[in-house]
Amino acid sequence: MGFFSKKYCDICGEKISLIGNKKLDDGNMCKTCAKKLSPWFSDRRKTSLQDINEQLKYREDNKSKVSTFNVTRTLGSSPKVLIDDKDNQFMIAYDDNYLAENPDVMDISDVINCVLDIDENKTEIMRIDEDGREVSHMVRRYDYSYNFNVIINVNNPYFTEIKFKLNSFNVDGNSRREFEDYKVMGEEICAALSGAQSRAQTNDTRTNASTVPAFCPNCGAPTQGVEAKFCGSCGKPLNG
Repeated sequence: MGFFSKKYCDICGEKISLIGNKKLDDGNMCKTCAKKLSPWFSDRRKTSLQDINEQLKYREDNKSKVSTFNVTRTLGSSPKVLIDDKDNQFMIAYDDNYLAENPDVMDISDVINCVLDIDENKTEIMRIDEDGREVSHMVRRYDYSYNFNVIINVNNPYFTEIKFKLNSFNVDGNSRREFEDYKVMGEEICAALSGAQSRAQTNDTRTNASTVPAFCPNCGAPTQGVEAKFCGSCGKPLNG
């Protein structure tokens, strides 16, 4: 009986639909109020009603900051990292209607660290032997694809990490230009958000691969590490 009893939002007082409850540590919240929270906030279930109310006030005050934000530089495409060089601030927006989206306006000095994380995925290219079975090539070959994630650690009372992907679709490992474009895009964002920190600390680029790939002079596919002697895609020697 209690499970199906009507619940009301402890923020706005409206009745919550059967599947619309956003549980808090000590209360309930409707979907409408939840949408007003920062998109980077992720610890709702462990957050008190008092802290949620404080965040909602912060988000309301943030609207006036968005309305006066002066975009001097735009980096990335979706989302866009918008920089205000005069006030040394930035915000990350997915929508061109900034006021409606209300992206968090943050001081660049609150950025602790910004890194570009290049996530590599590889799938082995198989061949069919004389018995019709799929087997590996004598020199194993792979198809590579990549995702480019920017991770920003910040000093903020409601969230400490911002993570977003630069590319909408997996980047084909054979597309050298596309790979380089996203890599440069991520490095530019990290450099812009370096603020007062040392360049050596903030311009950190990390990857799940052993190294950022070089490219095969024969077919243009990425190759892993300076120790590689043969291309993982076409199988040809990398040197001569």
